[in-house]
Amino acid sequence: MTIVKTPVPTEEPPDTGERHRLSVPGGLAALSLDAMASVAYGPEAIVLVLALAGGAGLGFTIPVTLAIAGLLVVLTVSYRQVIAAFPEGGGAYGVATRHLGRRAGLVAGASLVIDYVFNVAVSVAAGVAALTSAFPELLPYTVWLCLGVLALVTGVNLKGIAHSARAFIAPTVVYVAAILLVVVAGLFRSEAAVHVQHQVASLETVGVLLLLKAFANGCAALTGVEAIANAVPSFRRPRVRRAQRAEVALGALLAVMLLGIAALIEKFAIAPADGVTVLAQVTLASLGDGPLFYVVQFATVVLLGLAANTSFGGLPVLARLLARDNNLPHLFALRADRQVHRYGIAFLAITSGLLLVVSRGEMNLLVPLFAIGVFVGFTLSQAGMVRHWLTDRPAGWRWRAALNGFGTLLTFTAAIVVTATKFGEGGWLIVVALPLLVAAMEWVNRQYARIGRRLEIGKTPMPPRPRRSLVVVPVQTVTRLTREALSAALSLGDRVVAVNVTHPGEEPQARAFAEDWDRWDPGVELVQLFDAHRRLDRPLLTFLREAGEPHVFVLIAEVEPEHAWQRMLQNQRGAVLARALRRHADAVVCRMRFRV
Repeated sequence: MTIVKTPVPTEEPPDTGERHRLSVPGGLAALSLDAMASVAYGPEAIVLVLALAGGAGLGFTIPVTLAIAGLLVVLTVSYRQVIAAFPEGGGAYGVATRHLGRRAGLVAGASLVIDYVFNVAVSVAAGVAALTSAFPELLPYTVWLCLGVLALVTGVNLKGIAHSARAFIAPTVVYVAAILLVVVAGLFRSEAAVHVQHQVASLETVGVLLLLKAFANGCAALTGVEAIANAVPSFRRPRVRRAQRAEVALGALLAVMLLGIAALIEKFAIAPADGVTVLAQVTLASLGDGPLFYVVQFATVVLLGLAANTSFGGLPVLARLLARDNNLPHLFALRADRQVHRYGIAFLAITSGLLLVVSRGEMNLLVPLFAIGVFVGFTLSQAGMVRHWLTDRPAGWRWRAALNGFGTLLTFTAAIVVTATKFGEGGWLIVVALPLLVAAMEWVNRQYARIGRRLEIGKTPMPPRPRRSLVVVPVQTVTRLTREALSAALSLGDRVVAVNVTHPGEEPQARAFAEDWDRWDPGVELVQLFDAHRRLDRPLLTFLREAGEPHVFVLIAEVEPEHAWQRMLQNQRGAVLARALRRHADAVVCRMRFRV
């Protein structure tokens, strides 16, 4: 017979759950800053490669950007479909796991984890680099500035993803408006404000490999497109519809900004220049060197620093799904009262912080490693959606499968080219780290499977039966703490034994304690053990082995101090004893905290 006293709510109350989730503008602000900020370095990555072929190469800026925009359209439509098919989030991980198998899902999940970590490091380093470029006197403090920005973004996200979204909406609006102003003003400006003579490099013509490398470099602007699909549960109801609208809005804004900047690069004949970014040159040509120029630059600095928020919105949700499937420790699935996955946020902050420290905050050391992982996830996601359409065959499945198949080809090509061109620049680290992370998740999964077999998860156990049990209580003095411990022990088992361990030189105290015990007469047997080597755990372990009882509890009574600083006054005997018993005995160890 089952008695239910309090019904378990099937949904979280609106005022405690939904208010901590995202709207469409909030989703763009919380999950799309990575993609938005990539406008600052995506076009420049294209120009840096095409400039090797001189003016002929730079003439391909718009065609290459159009190809990237076409891939962006494919990805946007695909991830809009992924959102509908996988409302629990996970993006590429969910698609690959369901349609390509668990191993492919792990590869997709590992690639996204790596990309999220590097996105945080690159975004923070890029923002600080822009700041130190404007204020060179801050250059010696680069690492500390990076860690400070990282701590700020981490703190905002620990308050809840909705809080971070509200904090980042204003900078996002200013940045998007500034870039659109640059594009519109530049397109309507009749004369070029900047004239640069292109230097013809050793390449006389533009080769296919150069175009492919420019395409691969420019695809760095697409990182972050998948974040919304990974974090669908973070949106308010109706979650799918809001996430789809945010995905489409991101794709449209990003395409307009990328194509607009590319058009201005060709119109104003912009070429790479030392100490000045391509975006800064375009802004100067469009708006001049007045106040609006500095507004655009400052907005870019802020967005680059805050673009790390995309990872803080996406990785904790992805980690929760990986933990749910027993591929990561289950603590990654825990959420705080503000819908915050604290362990996922902490992991992201610590790993990206280590990258910043090791690289000394130098963006150029991190960029070659950036975006390799995300294209692996893109490819698996597209391939999984092709399998989805071929299997389910809903209305219009042919053109959808063709679209995703074309996207698979494009993203796979980009992944190969990016990896090949950046392998010697540090990309080999990703090639090594990706299978290692997959192997680690496989190991975690095997451990959970082994534990599940031991616990017989999925099987109905035999009805519980009472068993005779022995409760052992380590004691030192006759106090109120001893009384509370024995009272608890008498309610736990059939037989209770108090054990007192003494050492050489403590014989008078041991006799005094025995006399106090006899006067008190609590009705509990007292056993005094002697150890010549002044060990705390060995005598008790020997006693437990010789007791011969199949079911033994050890109840360790400890004082819970009123203030945290008072813990330093304790001798930690209980912690030492509990650790030894859990390691070397089969007894159930209970630590009873008595609050002072």
